[in-house]
Amino acid sequence: MLYITMDFIQQNAYRQKYFLLNIYSYGRSKLLFTLLLAAFFLQGEAKATFCPNLCICDDETLEVSCIGANLDVIPIALNPSIQRIVLKDNRIKAVEAAAFQFYGDLKAVDLSNNHLLSIPNGSFEAQKQLIELHLKHNKLSSINENTFLGLKSLTILNLRDNYLETLKNGFFSSLSKLEEIDLGQNRISHVESNAFQKLVMLRILYLDDNQLRIIPSNALGPLNALAELHIGLNAFTSLTDDGFKGLDRLTVLDVSRAGLDNITEKAFKGLNTLRVLKLDGNKLKEIPTKQLSLLIRLEELTLGQNLFNVLKTAVFQGLFNLKKLDISGAKMLTTIQKAAFSDNPNLETLIFNNNKLLSDMQDGALAGLPNLRHLLLRNNAFTGFSESLVSWNEIRHLDLAENSLVCDCRILWLAEVLVSRNSSPVLCVEPLNMKGKPLKGMQPDELGCAFFDPRKQALLATLCVAGIALSFGLGLILYYRFRRRVRDVLTDYKWNHRAISRKEHEYRKTFSEEEYIVRAAHTHHHHHHETQSQHYLQPQFSAHQQLPASNNRPVPVTEL
Repeated sequence: MLYITMDFIQQNAYRQKYFLLNIYSYGRSKLLFTLLLAAFFLQGEAKATFCPNLCICDDETLEVSCIGANLDVIPIALNPSIQRIVLKDNRIKAVEAAAFQFYGDLKAVDLSNNHLLSIPNGSFEAQKQLIELHLKHNKLSSINENTFLGLKSLTILNLRDNYLETLKNGFFSSLSKLEEIDLGQNRISHVESNAFQKLVMLRILYLDDNQLRIIPSNALGPLNALAELHIGLNAFTSLTDDGFKGLDRLTVLDVSRAGLDNITEKAFKGLNTLRVLKLDGNKLKEIPTKQLSLLIRLEELTLGQNLFNVLKTAVFQGLFNLKKLDISGAKMLTTIQKAAFSDNPNLETLIFNNNKLLSDMQDGALAGLPNLRHLLLRNNAFTGFSESLVSWNEIRHLDLAENSLVCDCRILWLAEVLVSRNSSPVLCVEPLNMKGKPLKGMQPDELGCAFFDPRKQALLATLCVAGIALSFGLGLILYYRFRRRVRDVLTDYKWNHRAISRKEHEYRKTFSEEEYIVRAAHTHHHHHHETQSQHYLQPQFSAHQQLPASNNRPVPVTEL
């Protein structure tokens, strides 16, 4: 196979390039490969480039895409002017020393989702214009200071989801223009103090999902231009004082799911430009109010999946610029107290989703939030909501779905509010006959109330009060106009009524039969004393006059 002629190479472009690939694949010498490839291009065949099976080669955009093409080597007979090559989801195990040697115009290389075990030193030495290099989801376990030698223009390096364990001094010293590096989802447990040496332009750093036990403060300190730091999903237990010292331009800090149960008082000291902070998925038993108050420019805060059970009054003290707050999945949270957000008048978005015990949002909890436009309260334990809780008609995005709502007259107003909104359906849970029915647009009779509309009640109360006041006013007018006549009539009535009442009282007073028996027994003892006196008092009858008939009925005392 070494004694081939140029006539053979010129017979068929496809066979020629396939032959060259075979030479390369079987490991022939670099010199032989170079001579053969040069001879091929010198014969005027440069335009008839080879595009492997299942690949897409575009000579106009100068892009080659070989996604899932079952390649086990990097193609070497592509258009030498290509600027972007995507080799994702293949079986490539190695980057050969000359693999990219003839593609000097490359600006982006994507080798993600392959089986790369190592990258020989100087593999990208010819890629002076390369801007992006993606090596995500491979099996790289080691790199050194010469791995990326020659990549003078590289700004994005993705090494996510590999097997790196240690970042040693000077690893990236040749990448002076690097702006973003993703080292997340590796096995990094140690970062030496000069690992990021000379990365003066680095703006975004991912160190999340590794095995770090402390913040590598010494290594991070020199990164004066760093704007985003993602360092969650590690094995931290505490954020100590001055842990982010030197990161004066940091705007995004992600320490989510890092096992934190303590944040010291000055942990965030110096982060005067921080805009976004993520602390969700930790073990915080209370909101770190004092620590957070140092972040005077904070605009977004994520605190869900922690262990606190209450949001106290003014719990986010000092965060005057806070615009978005997300507390979702806090399995212990039960209560939001009155004026919890009194120091956060610029809040625009509140997200409280999937808090299984959250059932108590006190009246006034959302008071003083004139800019609130997005309120998400999905999948909590609320049985109802107060009409005075917030200016409901001002909310643009409202989600109250998956709560344990009791559909009765108390939430008639909410049924009307939902009519004008195209949000997730709010379903009734109780009573049983209403379970599963959408609350939106329900009528008063459906909710068991014929006249429970607060506005109608207010109107009725107003009419009643007005009627009472009118009647009282007319009564006063009539009284002052006819007060003399009224007094005379009342005087005569009282006098006559008093006299008649006294006389009727005397004549109508009677005794029971027992009282007469007692009365008769009492008078029997004094009969002999009274006979004479009664003789003079009794009227005298003549002989022919008859005495009144005897009557056994006792004589009432009023007749004696």
